[in-house]
Amino acid sequence: MPWLEIFGLSVLLLAGWFWFDGFQARAAAMHAARVACAADGLLLLDDTVALAHLRLQRDDEGRLRVRRTYDFEYSDTGDNRRPGQLALLGDEVLLLRLMPHATAAGGRLRVVGGRQTADEG
Repeated sequence: MPWLEIFGLSVLLLAGWFWFDGFQARAAAMHAARVACAADGLLLLDDTVALAHLRLQRDDEGRLRVRRTYDFEYSDTGDNRRPGQLALLGDEVLLLRLMPHATAAGGRLRVVGGRQTADEG
């Protein structure tokens, strides 16, 4: 098999792996958003998350992983839309950000995949 065919096949396999890994990461992000909204009595709008950022980052062991940041919207009353955001490093949820319920100023940050949980607001 000539080297160009091997290279082309390798690129196709890499693209297929990246596509499949993206679906798995999106499923993990959807699950995390659903659980967070259910825990706070919120409604996840459109039942979806949208990929906002994609980059490479090292994890705690120094391995290079894909970091994906997803945006989503939720409602506390059913009549409004509030922005939320979560970040995954590989398939691990790094952080989940929801706006406070009473006001739209500030934000609440949860470190889900880490060793501690932090709320700001």
